[in-house]
Amino acid sequence: MKINQTILKEFILVGFSVYPHGQTFLFVVFFCLYLPTLTGNLAIMGLTWVDSHLHTPMYLFLSVLSFSETCYTLTIFPKMLADILAKDRSISYIGCDLQMCFFLGLGGTNCMILTVMGYDRFLAVCNPLRYPLLMTNIMCGKLVASAWIVGFFISVIQTSLIFRGSFCNPNLVKHFFCHMRAVVRLSCLDSDLKEYIVTAMSVSGLMGTFLVIILTYVFILSTVLKIPSAEGKQRAFSTCASHLTVVIIHFGFASIAYLKPEASGGDDTLIAIPYTIINPFLSPLIFSLRNKDMKNAFRKVLGKTHFLNKQSWITDA
Repeated sequence: MKINQTILKEFILVGFSVYPHGQTFLFVVFFCLYLPTLTGNLAIMGLTWVDSHLHTPMYLFLSVLSFSETCYTLTIFPKMLADILAKDRSISYIGCDLQMCFFLGLGGTNCMILTVMGYDRFLAVCNPLRYPLLMTNIMCGKLVASAWIVGFFISVIQTSLIFRGSFCNPNLVKHFFCHMRAVVRLSCLDSDLKEYIVTAMSVSGLMGTFLVIILTYVFILSTVLKIPSAEGKQRAFSTCASHLTVVIIHFGFASIAYLKPEASGGDDTLIAIPYTIINPFLSPLIFSLRNKDMKNAFRKVLGKTHFLNKQSWITDA
């Protein structure tokens, strides 16, 4: 049992304060990563909304993923950027609880949506004739709702378990946000057991969704290899390339953090950067730059904007 048990009203996020000489540099780097992340996700949502050619299940799921990742980054980035420059790095007990709940919930939702996108590609490639009948608007809505419900259901269980009971001083969270491992270690009773349970839940969800995606791509690959023409194979693979790339990056970065052995050491703050900062930055870039439909939709919007500006200029003249 830990000593100095008390009722904490706030936590102190240690974060990057352990690197006092690099505060300004870190702020500039993270801010420059956050702006393209936010802009890219908003652009994907906007293009999907305005371009009728993108009103398909694949791009619906992509826009939902972009919305989820936008919310995901909003739970961390603003507070993190403010704390880098501020002397007061405190966060209230309720604020820490909510930040953790939304971070875990949105992270789980992202995994579920990537799984749904894999299932969508499986139906499109392996059952192209039945695809319009199977992937209806109602089915898309059910899949999206299920992704959000499952993600936040697990999150609520984890945060309820972590914040059940009291915490011990010092109230220093050795992270730049309320990471579940960093917070649960402050628990006065059974912190090791709680950490094991919540980590096991996260790892099970992570590995479960990843295995389902891998299974769908096994079926996709077996179907594509049966296509006689090289052009047909390339067309089938091109619809899955962006999604598969994001899946590898997303689950690869997350596994580094959650599957890292406790005895291996290392700074948890630095280890968290890839899946909390780098991954959300790369995801919209991959889905937009490697997608012809997205690039065509963007060119259309730019062309319409240029035309309207030209018409306005002529009218004013």
